[in-house]
Amino acid sequence: MMKIRKAVIPAAGFGTRLFPATKAIKKELFPIIDRDGRAKPVIQIIVEEAVQAGIEEVGIVVQTSDRLLFEDFFKSPPKPELLQKLSSQNQEYSQYLQDLGSKVTILTQDTQEGYGHAVFCAKEWVNNEPFLLMLGDHIYASDTDKSCSAQVLDIYNKVNQNTIGLTTMPAEIIHKAGCVTGTWQQESILSVTQVYEKPSIEYARQHLRVEGIPEDEFLCIFGLYALSPKLFDFLEELIRNNIRDRGEFQLTSALERLREAEGMTGYVVEGRCFDIGMPDAYLQTMIDFRNIE
Repeated sequence: MMKIRKAVIPAAGFGTRLFPATKAIKKELFPIIDRDGRAKPVIQIIVEEAVQAGIEEVGIVVQTSDRLLFEDFFKSPPKPELLQKLSSQNQEYSQYLQDLGSKVTILTQDTQEGYGHAVFCAKEWVNNEPFLLMLGDHIYASDTDKSCSAQVLDIYNKVNQNTIGLTTMPAEIIHKAGCVTGTWQQESILSVTQVYEKPSIEYARQHLRVEGIPEDEFLCIFGLYALSPKLFDFLEELIRNNIRDRGEFQLTSALERLREAEGMTGYVVEGRCFDIGMPDAYLQTMIDFRNIE
């Protein structure tokens, strides 16, 4: 399989769970105090995660009306009246942002029809290459000296197969997540036999048990995926045939088809994933992320 050079970050949602703040600012632009002490928008931290893992090009999928907003952040220097007020260190940093932005392409989703549809909007830009899929409202913190994205890419290179990052979740919250089951190939590496979106506890207990995982926990999707471009064929089929789940085109349905066609490996990431898409989770991220060792 080809080396993964590109990352796709869907960032075209409405942020309804963070209303009314998202009436004023996109959730992907919410500030986080990073571990270097800088206040950064969430999307910058995600792009940096990708680039530091060796990704050469990043495609961010946004609403058409938000394109200029994201392009201005990544591509434009501060206005002269702001630039002259910045310290010399921050003036240099503004150049770093533009250098980072040179790796970014802003893509658009004209109508908001679900996460799977947003990913599909990157098809032409991906151009039949494998790619790293990230989430626009999640940031990652590794427990090792290798970033979470780098861990997933390493496993992808090792197994030469679609690879999804996994984490354990307690039974009471799996109805909010995509879950998997399968058989262990070695420690932390799973041969995935089913991907299922937002299962009930009853369904999970009957169909999604994994050996060695505590009875009240399940393996769920971490939010990082190294994927074949074949995924777009299955997304296109869903869209063409108007096959929706809860009114939207979901990624998980296409992931399951991709698993059936090409196989899929799951990897339990050594790290934490912070979801900033809900008020309490955003608050906890602000408290915890800065102080992670």
